[in-house]
Amino acid sequence: MDIPSTLNTYINHEIDLWDFSGVIRIRKNGKTLFEISRGYANVEYDIQNNMNTRFNVASVTKQFTAFAIMLLYDRGQLKLNEKANLYLPSDLQVHPEITVHNLLSHTSGLYNYYNFEDDFYIGKDRAPYNKSTFFTDWINKELTNDPGTVFNYNNSNYNLLAWIIENISGQTFNEFLTANIFIPLGMKNSEYDNGQNIIKNKANNYTRDYGKLVRVPYSNNLFHIGAGALVTNCDDIQKWYECLKNRKLLSEQSYDLYFKENMNHYCYGLERYKEEGKIKYCHGGDNPGISAYTQYFFEQDICIIILSNTESLDQYRFGNSLSSIMFGESPQISNKPDEFFVSLDELEKYSGTYLPGKIHIEIKNGKLYLVRVNQNIHIELYCVGSNMFMRRYEEQQNPHILLGEGAVRPSIWGYELRSKQFF
Repeated sequence: MDIPSTLNTYINHEIDLWDFSGVIRIRKNGKTLFEISRGYANVEYDIQNNMNTRFNVASVTKQFTAFAIMLLYDRGQLKLNEKANLYLPSDLQVHPEITVHNLLSHTSGLYNYYNFEDDFYIGKDRAPYNKSTFFTDWINKELTNDPGTVFNYNNSNYNLLAWIIENISGQTFNEFLTANIFIPLGMKNSEYDNGQNIIKNKANNYTRDYGKLVRVPYSNNLFHIGAGALVTNCDDIQKWYECLKNRKLLSEQSYDLYFKENMNHYCYGLERYKEEGKIKYCHGGDNPGISAYTQYFFEQDICIIILSNTESLDQYRFGNSLSSIMFGESPQISNKPDEFFVSLDELEKYSGTYLPGKIHIEIKNGKLYLVRVNQNIHIELYCVGSNMFMRRYEEQQNPHILLGEGAVRPSIWGYELRSKQFF
């Protein structure tokens, strides 16, 4: 297999099919095999993305937060198996059995405030940020399980880790990362986006409403501290990869702990998978208008970076296909299923409220729309089979199964039809 040629053909097919906006870089043995930029960093002013564009990488941030904790561990300023409350301020005390390790490995049992039923996501996270209120109202709730017993990916864990970093160091989260990671590694394009600072060369984030490209609804980045909102670019992620591969800044012992696999393939801020003798470390980032994915194969010296300011392409499926090509294997080629005609009368059977304020289905101009984000975003769905629908402009691996009016229990994702009216 001619890997560079295969990469070029495959990537161009995929990014054309899904109208990808962002950057992709693939490196092996210190050389760039493929890179491309596409789409617009700022649609309003026709500013195109380029390989220097900076992107919000959402949960890719977690690997940096975890690394910062390991720096404190290396310096003897905390112990991983000690109770987290020893290192948290007095007004941010959690369940007394939760350890720092539990937070790093997502095994704390803390309540997950990113639930359909809750009002935080694109609701309360639009409000002014108050740390104490945020902690009291959304994090410090009754545990969902005993610490150390269950893996539950949860941003609360990494919010608390950021506050531990601030409490121990006496610096802000961004100041600590900048002084102890970004400056030593020459990562001049990386910083925590607090939503107010001017960040030059940063891409805006876009989604589609009624099929039209729009800016994503506002949310307050301060709520993502430690768990997301890092802004960076390909060059800096590449420097970060070299840091991890060559084990810079941390001791060998700390690196062994950082890369150690815990429950559900999760290490500290990274996932670890071993397939056919190849060890992959990876982590993705998702948020409205954000899709990012980093893959690291240290033994083979392969680094794959995908940064996007839309959600059109499934970066996980795509990234795994890129690594398949790098190892001489066939990639998964995506396609858009054919559309089945559905009459307006049939479409009407699906319309109504399924989860008040959160999940609605509406018909407009003969098209079916999934209404999300407090009725701000209308995602067009098209039929691909009996009761099966796909998003028109965003890749998805499995269709939505919509059971409409006339079914024994009309429902969407387990939520039953509540009313034909919106509320």
